[in-house]
Amino acid sequence: MDDFRRVADAVAADIAAGRLRPGDRLPPQRAFARRHGIANSTAIRVYGELARRGLVVGEVGRGTFVRAAAPAAAPALTEPAGTRIDLELQHPVVDGLAERMAASLGRLLRPDVLGTALRPVGPAGTPAARAATAALLGRPGWEPAPEQVLFTGNGRQAIAGAVSALVPTGGRLAVEELTYPLAKSVAARLGITLVPVAADAHGLVPGALAEAHRRAPFQAVYVQPTVQNPYGTTMPPERRAALAAVLEELRVHAVEDAIWAFLDAAAPPPLAAWAPDRTIVVDSLSKRLAPGLAVGFTVAPPALLDRVGTALRTGAWAPAGYALEAATGWIGDGTVAALAEAKRADAARRQRIAARALADAHEPAPRVRTHPHSYFCWWELPAPWRAETFAAAAARRGIAVTPAAAFAVVPASAPHAVRVGLGTPPPKALAGALRTLAALASGGPDAAPG
Repeated sequence: MDDFRRVADAVAADIAAGRLRPGDRLPPQRAFARRHGIANSTAIRVYGELARRGLVVGEVGRGTFVRAAAPAAAPALTEPAGTRIDLELQHPVVDGLAERMAASLGRLLRPDVLGTALRPVGPAGTPAARAATAALLGRPGWEPAPEQVLFTGNGRQAIAGAVSALVPTGGRLAVEELTYPLAKSVAARLGITLVPVAADAHGLVPGALAEAHRRAPFQAVYVQPTVQNPYGTTMPPERRAALAAVLEELRVHAVEDAIWAFLDAAAPPPLAAWAPDRTIVVDSLSKRLAPGLAVGFTVAPPALLDRVGTALRTGAWAPAGYALEAATGWIGDGTVAALAEAKRADAARRQRIAARALADAHEPAPRVRTHPHSYFCWWELPAPWRAETFAAAAARRGIAVTPAAAFAVVPASAPHAVRVGLGTPPPKALAGALRTLAALASGGPDAAPG
């Protein structure tokens, strides 16, 4: 019998017309059955059909609710592609994330807590937020003091605020020769010249940094010592100590971007542990939790707190009070730590998928640099592929990858390589996309249809 489908169609029409809005709670199934004059067993099938269509979601102990958004369409690998598989941007979201986070939001429904959260807040945040964040960011060998913590609207603002506090307009900022693209755009917006510095398998080369400063002095260094983007490199302790010594010798400060550091639980302490008076640490919650949650952090040495705070206030980079209050709760009740652990496991699982998919490639075998718990890998393409040509050929198959020029300070000297993001697609789609890319790389540009 199709009676349950006709009832489900009517509910679906109410959702489409806006008569039932995202977040609205449907009646209990027995009440729904009485209202519509149907059997309780039919009501159960109606609710199951609505869930199958992605229109509602059930929450144990609370009921059934209209979904906030329709589920994403399943990705395809056919050409021409109707949907794109994103191996470019990084939006890792683990199963159960929304349910875990929702369970912690109940306290924000209390009028006193909500009233506080809706007030304006400055970069200093609240005492509770500072204490929770200091505990979150601390690692063995490095425990920041709560009074060193300042807040921004997101991680990008944390980087911009730290850089602008250290480098004046027209100044110079040293970076790894292949660096996070956002650092390039922040520098351009602030009128800052980037100075590319060589890096090797252990990260930024301290001697190259000193030599670059002798040629033309710079005011600060931007560096990712742990799970560097795009290589995935984690600096060993000896390299961090050597870099700290060069910072002290040159009397320059570092902006240490720790955005992906939570993925490497076995990493050494931050660079700030070796150069506490020379390092501003920047981080955020978006990678640990979800891209829709934006709260950024800076941890500054006492001598730089006023400068960083002034930069954040004048740049209008203070956090939103509601997001900060929610984040403080998630940190305090263990939600952030649990989801970070889940993402470490998820990233490792996706790295195994990538290793298997790329191992199936024909000769030449792919040359990949990565970290076993990273959500991306760096793929040096076989000759005669060029990065832009490969990215274009992948796009024609519905797969987006990032060519090396996006990370290069001097794009003309970028290597023939691409960064492949692993965090966004479902695992099955990821494996299929990587197999497609491996076959594409093995065939060469001449074998790729235009």
